[in-house]
Amino acid sequence: MKGILVSAPASGTGKTTVMLGLLRALSEDGLRVQPFKSGPDYIDPAFHRAAAGRASFNLDTWAMGEGLLGAIAAQAEGADLVVAEGSMGLYDGVAFKGATGHGSSAETAACMGWPVVLVVDVSGQAQSAAAVALGFRAFRPDLPFAGVILNRCASPRHERLARLGMEEAGIKVLGVLPRRGDLVLPERHLGLVQAVEHPDLEVAIAGYAAFLRAHVDLGAIVAAAEGGLKTHPTALRVTPPAQRIALAQDAAFSFAYPHLVEGWRQAGAEILPFSPLADEAPPEADLVWLPGGYPELHAGVLAGAERFRAGLRHHAETKPVHGECGGYMALGEALVDKAGVRHRMAGLLGLVTSYEKRKMHLGYRRAELVAGMPGFGPGAVLRGHEFHYSTILEQPDAGLARVTDAEGASVVETGSVRGRVSGTFFHLIAEDAG
Repeated sequence: MKGILVSAPASGTGKTTVMLGLLRALSEDGLRVQPFKSGPDYIDPAFHRAAAGRASFNLDTWAMGEGLLGAIAAQAEGADLVVAEGSMGLYDGVAFKGATGHGSSAETAACMGWPVVLVVDVSGQAQSAAAVALGFRAFRPDLPFAGVILNRCASPRHERLARLGMEEAGIKVLGVLPRRGDLVLPERHLGLVQAVEHPDLEVAIAGYAAFLRAHVDLGAIVAAAEGGLKTHPTALRVTPPAQRIALAQDAAFSFAYPHLVEGWRQAGAEILPFSPLADEAPPEADLVWLPGGYPELHAGVLAGAERFRAGLRHHAETKPVHGECGGYMALGEALVDKAGVRHRMAGLLGLVTSYEKRKMHLGYRRAELVAGMPGFGPGAVLRGHEFHYSTILEQPDAGLARVTDAEGASVVETGSVRGRVSGTFFHLIAEDAG
């Protein structure tokens, strides 16, 4: 279980580029590299898989109990090295007075015993970057710290000055990346575009690997890897919500957490993918599950997907349907796009949402179900994450759950249920472990 965790002082420092370059470069060197993502992110794992050739899984110390964390970590069985990617800044997480950073990348690194490789953007500073790195190392003295990769260095002189500062602070420099404007992954309102949408992902990843190989001491990073969590090969032990699950999978619906889908498979469930954007009706199954994604960008196509809607309605007459976030929106009566155009959706719920009236909804969610949903009965307590910009205009159906954020404040997006159809704006991560 030896590994390292790539993090940064803040978002936007280039850690994902570094992560993908490391995964590919180390894989090219013959290492079997297991990627992980710390925190609630459903886009990055697909990029990790493309770079490393192994499925990537989320590790979330706020949402997951110890048993699930260990089972997910055990999916690294057979790998030579773990490379995990942090989210946001290293210490960013749920915070209460007297306790900060619950669910943070630092907490994941400490739990797993993986030293932190801190990616520091040195734009506009030189020796001062050492003060930043020193503060991050000292903030939690028990956290294993491998060193730094200095990113966006402007010149040899800039590198020399930055290195001198790190040397004075006693911080190991693992690499220095020159400034390059072309090493940027395309983004949209929820972060990176999806891996399947990248115009030339393989060329991009190969370029990142070559760049990392030229400017980073890969041997020093491998040598810095450590591990403190002892695990044994084990199934994920995620109870599937049905035996045969029709799972929507295309550019509009792809935000399903990998540990859930793989856990369903390991428990013996059959996953049957289909594409609403291709106007495919759900295959014969016990449950239709619509994950999150970008229906707001494809509302016109979905509005014209007659076979999809007819098949969905036919299924819902006798069997359950569930939608998360974008999937929830698609189950509703209508979706208003950014131009203010109203598009009809499946009409299985009365929900009407608007992407024209945008407001960011972001954060962990704890939900106590007041009605059942696939896989869970009334009274079950679930943990998940919400991230979208859509606003509810109408929601006439019964609420699905009592929902709070990580600090216990009530959340108005309770989800809804009508007959066999249910939906939530939060993405399920795990059942509350207590």
